[in-house]
Amino acid sequence: MIHLTRLNHRPLVLNADLIESIEVTPDTVIALTTGQKLVVLESVDEVVRLVVEFRRAIHRGDQLGTQMAGAQNSCSSGPGDEGRNRTGHGGNKPEDA
Repeated sequence: MIHLTRLNHRPLVLNADLIESIEVTPDTVIALTTGQKLVVLESVDEVVRLVVEFRRAIHRGDQLGTQMAGAQNSCSSGPGDEGRNRTGHGGNKPEDA
């Protein structure tokens, strides 16, 4: 998802996967795969930069950003919990059988 701004200065969060094309007329017009067209304040270059940044974040695995950091910390195992999953059950090691 990328954050954009409509011409009336209202914020918009757009699913970048729906972008079919972007053109300048002189406003930035984004055509979606749904047939809808959006006019935004950001330049074509800025929209492309945001899409590339979004895709890089997904590729790195941090699409949820810091929201997941808190959840991961609360579910992390303590000392002596090696081989256990989040439900507290043992893993597939021979000694756990």
